[in-house]
Amino acid sequence: MNKGKKGEDQAAAALETAGMEIITRNFRSKCGEIDIIARDGETIVFTEVKAWSVFGFEDLQYGIDQKKQNKIIKTAKYFLSENRKYNKMAIRFDVVFVNNSRALTGSQITHLASAFTERV
Repeated sequence: MNKGKKGEDQAAAALETAGMEIITRNFRSKCGEIDIIARDGETIVFTEVKAWSVFGFEDLQYGIDQKKQNKIIKTAKYFLSENRKYNKMAIRFDVVFVNNSRALTGSQITHLASAFTERV
């Protein structure tokens, strides 16, 4: 299993443990991809997963730069246009950071709710 898939599996499990319902994974459009789309009560959560073993948590900004955020936002808008039943719900953009460093015993999972917002 590759590192990205393993990290996404771990992130999805952590979100489910936190009470979220996974709607879909690896949603793709011509704009980009969203790793996990979940429902948290009355909120649709678009989640980017970063599985890094080399970088630290403080390096997360390099993986979710403004360009990447814009792609995720455009893809989320496409998802909502194709799945209108979610249009009345609140929207949130989260990041789940999974560190599977060999220095750790097990994985370190950090969930950043509302990690970024849509800039209008």
